[in-house]
Amino acid sequence: MRRPDDRWARAGDRHWRGGAMLATGCAALFGATSLLVDWDAGTLSPPRALLWLGLSAALFIVLLPARVTAGTGWLAVRGPWRRQMVRTDALTTVWRYDGVSPRLVLRDAYGHRLELDPRVLAANPLIWHELDTGVRRSVAHGTLLHGGDVLDRLGRDIDGETARAVLKASGLS
Repeated sequence: MRRPDDRWARAGDRHWRGGAMLATGCAALFGATSLLVDWDAGTLSPPRALLWLGLSAALFIVLLPARVTAGTGWLAVRGPWRRQMVRTDALTTVWRYDGVSPRLVLRDAYGHRLELDPRVLAANPLIWHELDTGVRRSVAHGTLLHGGDVLDRLGRDIDGETARAVLKASGLS
């Protein structure tokens, strides 16, 4: 299956850059503080400096949010180590796991699997629109066997949240 390039993406997570900047700032602050405290204590050595820099890099990787992009018929999530992609017009199953870290799991007819935070869809209407359009095509083609109700509930939640935001912005709530 051909992987689309991000430049062909019609929709991307508009909050990703802010999350990446926050991850960079936190990792840089941690690294600088660790090096300064170690230097002030008089125990800074090249191996310890490498340790602090390595821990700062690990913190950056942990805090860096996954980059979600979508286009006509596809949805992709790129993390620091791997890229997941599904064809939204050939989805077979959809699951939603709620809890501390809610996850939406999509699987397509080609065997590809993708996990993403459903809050990304709520915060990015264009990504939600691309996914919803692809799901409608999957239903029309008869490939979506399980999870249509999950996406219907998610759509209602997103629509309700959008309506509340519009009412709040207009001063009616």
